[in-house]
Amino acid sequence: METAVIVAIDGPSGTGKSSTSKAVAAKLGLRYLDTGAQYRAITWWMLTNGVDTQDPQAIALAAAKPVIVSGTDPSAPTITVDGLDASGPIRTQDVTSKVSAVSAVPEVRTLITELQRSIAAGAEGGIVVEGRDIGTTVLPDADLKIFLTASAEARAARRSGELKGKEAADLAATKEALIKRDAADSGRKTSPLAKADDAVEVDTTDLTLDQVIECVVTLVEERRAEKQAAA
Repeated sequence: METAVIVAIDGPSGTGKSSTSKAVAAKLGLRYLDTGAQYRAITWWMLTNGVDTQDPQAIALAAAKPVIVSGTDPSAPTITVDGLDASGPIRTQDVTSKVSAVSAVPEVRTLITELQRSIAAGAEGGIVVEGRDIGTTVLPDADLKIFLTASAEARAARRSGELKGKEAADLAATKEALIKRDAADSGRKTSPLAKADDAVEVDTTDLTLDQVIECVVTLVEERRAEKQAAA
């Protein structure tokens, strides 16, 4: 039986965080949690239920209403809101443009953080949790913390490649949106996007996805071996 490990992977969008986290979890037989999807899910619920996403008080009052459930199978992660499959709707541009404002509300962060901790605690064999404040706030005692970075140009190119149809805006607009979101996420008072002091930084700018995955798998395996030896 492999030693259970909790891995926190943080970083801004476009660094390859989701693809890397899913692949690493699948390769090592770990569970997987996309915390950004949870913030997107609560944002989508707010929009669907007519809550003003520019009004922190209204968001705070409604925060506990939606029931968000995350499936942690890395090969087929799921997310439902009040029993409805939300995996498609949470990826729209409307949700993307509002998620920073909603996730900056302290009441929302408290609720989602508690949800994330309970999922991590219940993950048999260990879990890879990806987000923006996992190593610093959600799981400060994670066995391994990784912070992915990349140049704004590289990230914009990747994001443009992910967006479909009319949402595949030009690179300049995508880059501008990324930089704006970074500023919002890094500048918020509650759990800002930040690198934990003990996190391993991996710059993915010039790496292929396979190289990033390989690098992270190696780091996790090393930490798992250390933990096993210390047990």
